[in-house]
Amino acid sequence: MRQRYGYLDPDLIRQLLAEMGLRRLFNQLLLQTGGDVEEAMEWMRQLQQRGFIDPEVDLEAFFAQLVEENILGQDANGNVVLAAGGERQIRRDALDEIFGGLEKSMTGYHSVNDAGQGTERLTETRQYQFGDDPMSIDSIHSLQNAMRHNDPSDPITITEEDLEVFETEHNSNCATVVMIDISHSMILYGEDRITPAKKVALALTELILTKYPKDSIDVLLFGDEAIEVPISQIPYVKVGPFHTNTKAGLELAQRILRRRRHANKQIFMITDGKPSALHENGRLYTNSFGLDMKIVNRTLEEADRCRRAGIPITTFMLATDPMLVNFVEQLSKINRGRAFYSSPDRLGEYILADYIRNRRKFVH
Repeated sequence: MRQRYGYLDPDLIRQLLAEMGLRRLFNQLLLQTGGDVEEAMEWMRQLQQRGFIDPEVDLEAFFAQLVEENILGQDANGNVVLAAGGERQIRRDALDEIFGGLEKSMTGYHSVNDAGQGTERLTETRQYQFGDDPMSIDSIHSLQNAMRHNDPSDPITITEEDLEVFETEHNSNCATVVMIDISHSMILYGEDRITPAKKVALALTELILTKYPKDSIDVLLFGDEAIEVPISQIPYVKVGPFHTNTKAGLELAQRILRRRRHANKQIFMITDGKPSALHENGRLYTNSFGLDMKIVNRTLEEADRCRRAGIPITTFMLATDPMLVNFVEQLSKINRGRAFYSSPDRLGEYILADYIRNRRKFVH
Protein backbone atom coordinates (compact mmCIF):
# COMPACT_ATOMS: atom_id res chain seq x y z
CA MET A 1 0.00 0.00 0.00
CA ARG A 2 1.41 3.37 -1.03
CA GLN A 3 1.10 6.44 1.18
CA ARG A 4 1.07 10.04 0.00
CA TYR A 5 2.51 12.54 2.44
CA GLY A 6 1.40 16.13 2.45
CA TYR A 7 4.03 17.44 4.87
CA LEU A 8 7.76 17.00 5.25
CA ASP A 9 9.54 18.42 8.28
CA PRO A 10 11.87 21.15 6.89
CA ASP A 11 14.12 20.93 9.94
CA LEU A 12 14.59 17.20 9.32
CA ILE A 13 15.42 17.82 5.66
CA ARG A 14 17.94 20.52 6.62
CA GLN A 15 19.57 18.15 9.09
CA LEU A 16 19.80 15.33 6.55
CA LEU A 17 21.31 17.60 3.89
CA ALA A 18 23.79 19.07 6.38
CA GLU A 19 24.95 15.58 7.35
CA MET A 20 25.53 14.71 3.68
CA GLY A 21 27.86 17.66 3.11
CA LEU A 22 27.96 19.78 -0.03
CA ARG A 23 30.13 17.43 -2.07
CA ARG A 24 28.13 14.29 -1.35
CA LEU A 25 24.88 16.16 -1.98
CA PHE A 26 26.23 17.45 -5.28
CA ASN A 27 27.34 13.95 -6.31
CA GLN A 28 23.92 12.54 -5.40
CA LEU A 29 22.18 15.17 -7.51
CA LEU A 30 24.57 14.50 -10.39
CA LEU A 31 23.55 10.84 -10.43
CA GLN A 32 19.86 11.71 -10.18
CA THR A 33 20.10 14.15 -13.09
CA GLY A 34 21.95 11.67 -15.27
CA GLY A 35 25.21 13.61 -15.07
CA ASP A 36 23.67 16.99 -15.98
CA VAL A 37 25.97 19.31 -14.05
CA GLU A 38 24.06 22.52 -14.69
CA GLU A 39 20.77 20.94 -13.58
CA ALA A 40 22.41 19.62 -10.40
CA MET A 41 23.80 23.10 -9.68
CA GLU A 42 20.35 24.62 -10.17
CA TRP A 43 18.80 22.08 -7.82
CA MET A 44 21.31 23.10 -5.14
CA ARG A 45 20.45 26.78 -5.64
CA GLN A 46 16.76 25.98 -5.28
CA LEU A 47 17.38 23.99 -2.11
CA GLN A 48 19.17 27.00 -0.66
CA GLN A 49 16.38 29.36 -1.73
CA ARG A 50 13.87 27.14 0.07
CA GLY A 51 15.96 27.22 3.23
CA PHE A 52 17.22 23.63 3.12
CA ILE A 53 20.87 24.70 2.69
CA ASP A 54 22.36 27.26 5.07
CA PRO A 55 21.99 30.71 3.45
CA GLU A 56 25.49 31.55 4.71
CA VAL A 57 26.96 28.92 2.36
CA ASP A 58 28.45 30.51 -0.79
CA LEU A 59 27.37 28.03 -3.44
CA GLU A 60 29.00 29.95 -6.28
CA ALA A 61 32.34 29.80 -4.46
CA PHE A 62 31.76 26.08 -3.94
CA PHE A 63 31.16 25.57 -7.67
CA ALA A 64 34.24 27.66 -8.50
CA GLN A 65 36.31 25.47 -6.21
CA LEU A 66 35.11 22.37 -8.07
CA VAL A 67 36.30 23.91 -11.32
CA GLU A 68 39.66 24.76 -9.75
CA GLU A 69 40.04 21.14 -8.56
CA ASN A 70 39.28 19.78 -12.06
CA ILE A 71 36.02 18.28 -10.82
CA LEU A 72 34.06 20.42 -13.27
CA GLY A 73 35.02 21.78 -16.68
CA GLN A 74 33.51 23.06 -19.91
CA ASP A 75 32.73 21.33 -23.17
CA ALA A 76 33.26 22.79 -26.66
CA ASN A 77 29.92 24.61 -26.42
CA GLY A 78 30.75 26.25 -23.11
CA ASN A 79 28.46 24.02 -21.05
CA VAL A 80 29.58 23.05 -17.56
CA VAL A 81 30.33 19.29 -17.49
CA LEU A 82 32.05 16.72 -15.34
CA ALA A 83 35.83 16.68 -15.77
CA ALA A 84 37.98 13.57 -15.30
CA GLY A 85 38.52 14.47 -11.66
CA GLY A 86 34.76 14.64 -11.15
CA GLU A 87 34.23 11.13 -12.44
CA ARG A 88 36.88 9.82 -10.05
CA GLN A 89 35.35 11.76 -7.15
CA ILE A 90 31.91 10.25 -7.76
CA ARG A 91 33.40 6.75 -7.75
CA ARG A 92 35.34 7.40 -4.54
CA ASP A 93 32.36 8.98 -2.85
CA ALA A 94 30.16 6.02 -3.83
CA LEU A 95 32.80 3.61 -2.50
CA ASP A 96 33.00 5.44 0.84
CA GLU A 97 29.25 5.80 1.21
CA ILE A 98 28.22 2.28 0.25
CA PHE A 99 31.15 0.17 1.36
CA GLY A 100 32.69 2.27 4.14
CA GLY A 101 30.31 1.10 6.84
CA LEU A 102 30.56 -2.52 5.79
CA GLU A 103 34.29 -2.77 6.57
CA LYS A 104 33.53 -2.05 10.23
CA SER A 105 30.98 -4.86 10.41
CA MET A 106 32.99 -7.53 8.59
CA THR A 107 35.70 -9.37 10.49
CA GLY A 108 36.97 -11.31 7.49
CA TYR A 109 36.15 -12.35 3.97
CA HIS A 110 37.39 -15.96 3.97
CA SER A 111 35.01 -18.40 2.37
CA VAL A 112 36.53 -21.39 4.23
CA ASN A 113 38.34 -21.78 7.54
CA ASP A 114 41.52 -23.41 6.27
CA ALA A 115 44.15 -22.28 3.83
CA GLY A 116 46.84 -23.79 1.67
CA GLN A 117 49.54 -22.99 -0.82
CA GLY A 118 49.13 -19.80 -2.70
CA THR A 119 50.70 -16.51 -3.63
CA GLU A 120 50.16 -14.24 -0.63
CA ARG A 121 51.67 -14.88 2.83
CA LEU A 122 49.34 -14.76 5.84
CA THR A 123 50.26 -14.23 9.50
CA GLU A 124 48.84 -17.63 10.52
CA THR A 125 51.11 -20.69 10.59
CA ARG A 126 50.63 -24.45 10.46
CA GLN A 127 52.79 -27.53 10.85
CA TYR A 128 55.21 -28.26 8.03
CA GLN A 129 54.13 -30.90 5.50
CA PHE A 130 56.34 -32.69 3.00
CA GLY A 131 56.53 -30.62 -0.17
CA ASP A 132 56.06 -27.22 1.48
CA ASP A 133 58.30 -24.44 0.23
CA PRO A 134 61.30 -24.14 2.63
CA MET A 135 61.19 -20.37 2.11
CA SER A 136 57.81 -20.29 3.90
CA ILE A 137 59.19 -21.77 7.17
CA ASP A 138 58.54 -19.60 10.23
CA SER A 139 61.94 -19.78 11.89
CA ILE A 140 60.87 -18.15 15.15
CA HIS A 141 57.94 -20.49 15.86
CA SER A 142 59.96 -23.50 14.69
CA LEU A 143 62.78 -22.64 17.09
CA GLN A 144 60.34 -22.11 19.96
CA ASN A 145 58.84 -25.55 19.30
CA ALA A 146 62.28 -27.15 19.40
CA MET A 147 63.20 -25.44 22.66
CA ARG A 148 60.18 -26.93 24.40
CA HIS A 149 61.52 -30.50 24.17
CA ASN A 150 65.28 -29.76 24.38
CA ASP A 151 67.24 -29.68 27.60
CA PRO A 152 68.57 -26.14 28.10
CA SER A 153 72.12 -27.46 28.62
CA ASP A 154 72.10 -29.41 25.33
CA PRO A 155 72.47 -28.10 21.80
CA ILE A 156 69.09 -27.31 20.20
CA THR A 157 67.91 -30.02 17.83
CA ILE A 158 65.11 -29.17 15.40
CA THR A 159 63.03 -32.07 14.11
CA GLU A 160 60.53 -32.07 11.26
CA GLU A 161 57.70 -32.03 13.82
CA ASP A 162 58.99 -28.68 15.12
CA LEU A 163 58.77 -26.91 11.78
CA GLU A 164 55.97 -24.46 11.12
CA VAL A 165 55.26 -22.70 7.85
CA PHE A 166 53.30 -19.56 7.08
CA GLU A 167 49.87 -20.08 5.58
CA THR A 168 49.55 -18.68 2.09
CA GLU A 169 46.53 -17.48 0.24
CA HIS A 170 45.83 -17.85 -3.45
CA ASN A 171 44.03 -14.81 -4.83
CA SER A 172 42.69 -15.76 -8.24
CA ASN A 173 41.95 -12.82 -10.47
CA CYS A 174 38.35 -12.26 -11.43
CA ALA A 175 36.39 -10.78 -14.34
CA THR A 176 33.10 -9.21 -13.34
CA VAL A 177 30.21 -7.92 -15.42
CA VAL A 178 27.63 -5.71 -13.75
CA MET A 179 24.21 -5.75 -15.45
CA ILE A 180 22.00 -2.73 -14.70
CA ASP A 181 18.30 -2.85 -15.47
CA ILE A 182 17.19 0.37 -17.24
CA SER A 183 13.58 -0.64 -17.83
CA HIS A 184 10.81 1.82 -17.04
CA SER A 185 10.00 0.15 -13.73
CA MET A 186 13.29 1.43 -12.28
CA ILE A 187 11.57 4.83 -11.84
CA LEU A 188 7.96 3.68 -11.76
CA TYR A 189 5.59 5.24 -9.20
CA GLY A 190 8.18 7.91 -8.45
CA GLU A 191 10.53 5.44 -6.75
CA ASP A 192 14.13 6.02 -7.80
CA ARG A 193 15.92 2.68 -8.09
CA ILE A 194 18.31 3.58 -10.89
CA THR A 195 20.38 6.04 -8.81
CA PRO A 196 21.40 3.47 -6.16
CA ALA A 197 22.04 0.94 -8.93
CA LYS A 198 24.43 3.39 -10.62
CA LYS A 199 26.02 4.22 -7.30
CA VAL A 200 26.79 0.57 -6.65
CA ALA A 201 28.29 0.15 -10.12
CA LEU A 202 30.52 3.18 -9.50
CA ALA A 203 31.57 1.89 -6.09
CA LEU A 204 32.41 -1.56 -7.42
CA THR A 205 34.41 0.02 -10.20
CA GLU A 206 36.47 2.08 -7.76
CA LEU A 207 36.93 -0.91 -5.46
CA ILE A 208 38.34 -3.05 -8.24
CA LEU A 209 40.46 -0.31 -9.80
CA THR A 210 42.13 0.52 -6.48
CA LYS A 211 42.23 -2.73 -4.52
CA TYR A 212 42.20 -5.41 -7.23
CA PRO A 213 44.01 -3.86 -10.19
CA LYS A 214 44.53 -7.26 -11.87
CA ASP A 215 40.78 -7.83 -11.98
CA SER A 216 38.44 -6.46 -14.60
CA ILE A 217 34.99 -4.93 -14.39
CA ASP A 218 32.60 -4.25 -17.25
CA VAL A 219 29.17 -2.68 -17.15
CA LEU A 220 26.18 -3.24 -19.40
CA LEU A 221 22.66 -1.88 -19.48
CA PHE A 222 19.63 -3.94 -20.40
CA GLY A 223 16.17 -2.71 -21.38
CA ASP A 224 14.72 -3.58 -24.78
CA GLU A 225 18.32 -4.15 -25.88
CA ALA A 226 21.58 -4.80 -24.06
CA ILE A 227 24.49 -2.42 -24.55
CA GLU A 228 27.96 -2.21 -23.06
CA VAL A 229 28.94 1.16 -21.60
CA PRO A 230 32.35 2.44 -20.53
CA ILE A 231 32.94 3.17 -16.87
CA SER A 232 33.07 6.91 -17.59
CA GLN A 233 29.45 6.84 -18.78
CA ILE A 234 27.91 5.31 -15.64
CA PRO A 235 26.90 8.67 -14.08
CA TYR A 236 25.01 9.58 -17.26
CA VAL A 237 22.89 6.41 -17.41
CA LYS A 238 19.16 7.08 -17.62
CA VAL A 239 16.10 4.87 -17.56
CA GLY A 240 14.15 4.60 -20.79
CA PRO A 241 10.62 3.54 -21.77
CA PHE A 242 11.93 -0.01 -22.02
CA HIS A 243 10.88 -3.54 -21.23
CA THR A 244 13.23 -5.97 -19.44
CA ASN A 245 15.23 -8.09 -21.88
CA THR A 246 17.19 -10.11 -19.35
CA LYS A 247 18.09 -12.71 -21.96
CA ALA A 248 19.90 -10.13 -24.11
CA GLY A 249 21.76 -8.91 -21.04
CA LEU A 250 23.01 -12.39 -20.16
CA GLU A 251 24.04 -13.02 -23.77
CA LEU A 252 26.10 -9.83 -23.90
CA ALA A 253 27.63 -10.51 -20.49
CA GLN A 254 28.86 -13.90 -21.70
CA ARG A 255 30.38 -12.33 -24.83
CA ILE A 256 32.20 -9.78 -22.69
CA LEU A 257 33.52 -12.43 -20.31
CA ARG A 258 34.76 -14.59 -23.19
CA ARG A 259 37.16 -11.74 -23.99
CA ARG A 260 38.62 -11.92 -20.50
CA ARG A 261 41.35 -14.42 -19.60
CA HIS A 262 40.75 -14.33 -15.85
CA ALA A 263 40.58 -17.47 -13.72
CA ASN A 264 37.19 -16.55 -12.23
CA LYS A 265 34.23 -14.95 -13.97
CA GLN A 266 30.94 -13.75 -12.58
CA ILE A 267 27.86 -11.68 -13.30
CA PHE A 268 26.08 -9.26 -10.96
CA MET A 269 22.56 -8.46 -12.12
CA ILE A 270 20.73 -5.53 -10.53
CA THR A 271 17.04 -5.55 -11.43
CA ASP A 272 13.59 -4.79 -10.11
CA GLY A 273 11.45 -6.64 -12.61
CA LYS A 274 10.76 -9.97 -14.21
CA PRO A 275 11.89 -10.54 -17.83
CA SER A 276 9.34 -9.15 -20.24
CA ALA A 277 11.07 -9.12 -23.64
CA LEU A 278 13.30 -11.06 -26.01
CA HIS A 279 14.38 -10.94 -29.63
CA GLU A 280 12.59 -13.39 -31.89
CA ASN A 281 13.01 -13.63 -35.68
CA GLY A 282 14.62 -10.21 -35.79
CA ARG A 283 11.82 -8.55 -33.84
CA LEU A 284 11.32 -7.63 -30.20
CA TYR A 285 8.69 -9.83 -28.58
CA THR A 286 7.25 -8.29 -25.38
CA ASN A 287 4.74 -9.24 -22.73
CA SER A 288 4.56 -7.20 -19.52
CA PHE A 289 1.67 -9.15 -18.02
CA GLY A 290 2.52 -11.99 -15.68
CA LEU A 291 5.29 -14.47 -16.40
CA ASP A 292 5.37 -15.24 -20.09
CA MET A 293 6.78 -18.76 -20.15
CA LYS A 294 8.31 -18.31 -23.60
CA ILE A 295 10.34 -15.34 -22.33
CA VAL A 296 11.10 -17.02 -19.02
CA ASN A 297 12.27 -20.32 -20.54
CA ARG A 298 14.53 -18.63 -23.10
CA THR A 299 16.04 -16.50 -20.33
CA LEU A 300 16.60 -19.53 -18.10
CA GLU A 301 18.39 -21.23 -21.01
CA GLU A 302 20.93 -18.37 -20.93
CA ALA A 303 21.35 -18.83 -17.20
CA ASP A 304 22.09 -22.51 -17.81
CA ARG A 305 24.67 -21.61 -20.47
CA CYS A 306 26.36 -19.40 -17.89
CA ARG A 307 26.44 -22.33 -15.45
CA ARG A 308 28.04 -24.61 -18.03
CA ALA A 309 30.65 -21.91 -18.69
CA GLY A 310 31.40 -21.65 -14.97
CA ILE A 311 29.89 -18.18 -14.63
CA PRO A 312 27.78 -17.71 -11.48
CA ILE A 313 25.03 -15.11 -11.54
CA THR A 314 24.30 -13.12 -8.41
CA THR A 315 20.97 -11.33 -8.66
CA PHE A 316 20.11 -8.31 -6.55
CA MET A 317 16.40 -7.65 -6.55
CA LEU A 318 15.24 -4.14 -5.73
CA ALA A 319 11.67 -5.33 -5.28
CA THR A 320 9.82 -8.29 -3.79
CA ASP A 321 7.14 -8.75 -6.41
CA PRO A 322 6.06 -12.42 -6.19
CA MET A 323 6.52 -13.00 -9.93
CA LEU A 324 10.02 -11.53 -9.82
CA VAL A 325 10.91 -13.64 -6.80
CA ASN A 326 9.59 -16.76 -8.51
CA PHE A 327 11.64 -16.10 -11.64
CA VAL A 328 14.86 -15.29 -9.77
CA GLU A 329 14.54 -18.41 -7.64
CA GLN A 330 14.31 -20.49 -10.81
CA LEU A 331 17.26 -18.68 -12.38
CA SER A 332 19.43 -19.12 -9.27
CA LYS A 333 18.58 -22.81 -9.03
CA ILE A 334 19.44 -23.48 -12.67
CA ASN A 335 22.58 -21.35 -12.63
CA ARG A 336 23.58 -22.44 -9.10
CA GLY A 337 24.02 -18.77 -8.36
CA ARG A 338 22.78 -16.53 -5.59
CA ALA A 339 19.91 -14.13 -5.10
CA PHE A 340 19.40 -11.32 -2.62
CA TYR A 341 16.26 -9.40 -1.83
CA SER A 342 17.22 -5.90 -0.86
CA SER A 343 16.10 -2.32 -0.67
CA PRO A 344 18.17 0.23 -2.60
CA ASP A 345 19.85 1.56 0.54
CA ARG A 346 21.26 -1.90 1.43
CA LEU A 347 22.33 -2.86 -2.07
CA GLY A 348 26.01 -2.05 -1.71
CA GLU A 349 26.89 -4.18 1.26
CA TYR A 350 25.45 -7.30 -0.35
CA ILE A 351 27.49 -6.72 -3.48
CA LEU A 352 30.74 -6.11 -1.64
CA ALA A 353 30.38 -9.13 0.60
CA ASP A 354 29.63 -11.38 -2.35
CA TYR A 355 32.36 -9.91 -4.54
CA ILE A 356 35.00 -10.62 -1.92
CA ARG A 357 33.70 -14.15 -1.43
CA ASN A 358 33.71 -14.90 -5.13
CA ARG A 359 37.16 -13.58 -5.92
CA ARG A 360 39.03 -14.71 -2.82
CA LYS A 361 39.80 -18.42 -3.13
CA PHE A 362 41.73 -20.74 -0.84
CA VAL A 363 43.35 -23.83 -2.31
CA HIS A 364 44.84 -26.90 -0.62
